[in-house]
Amino acid sequence: MEGKFITFEGSEGCGKSTQARLLYGFLKRKGHKVIFLREPGGTKISEKIRQILLDKKNDGMSPVCEMLLYMAARAQVVQEIILPALRAGKIVLCDRFLDSTIAYQGYGLGMDIGLIKGIGKFVTQGLQPDLTILLDMPLKEAFRCRAKNKDRIEERNISYHKRVLGGYFKLAASQPKRIRVVKVLKFKVQTQEKIRCIIMGFLRHGI
Repeated sequence: MEGKFITFEGSEGCGKSTQARLLYGFLKRKGHKVIFLREPGGTKISEKIRQILLDKKNDGMSPVCEMLLYMAARAQVVQEIILPALRAGKIVLCDRFLDSTIAYQGYGLGMDIGLIKGIGKFVTQGLQPDLTILLDMPLKEAFRCRAKNKDRIEERNISYHKRVLGGYFKLAASQPKRIRVVKVLKFKVQTQEKIRCIIMGFLRHGI
């Protein structure tokens, strides 16, 4: 692959979508060929699956159904957009990827981590991020930053989200070279500066 695949992860309300978009604008201004995607989403099919996943009316959805729908949306965006972009030498920024499913449906809902990783490897065609930015923000603070109109996942209780965040930290501890933990600071520009330093070092030196 000629391009670079960079993902953003973190709990609800931590500001990862904002930080990913800020980085997207920064890299474009620097002259990089870059695209920005969100998960689930990014394609017509994946966006329709997103609507099903986040609709609060679907409160009877089973953990297995939930996990497989995330994987289905991911399979489509990998095949349709991510792999072609990487082969064309572009930087792909993605708001969430497979780590989210491991954290939310694995650690959060108690599904088998090995099973999720196995299905994930299949649907992504073995694709892994070159670098992942994991935003670290206290859950109580993150909860205050969440949208007032919460989706089906955001509405889950704090115990669930604690398990998710704990799962993220376990992933980061197991893959410290790929997953870089960035503490969220008071002002978003401060957090963005930290992220840009990591990204520019990675693009220059691969570290």
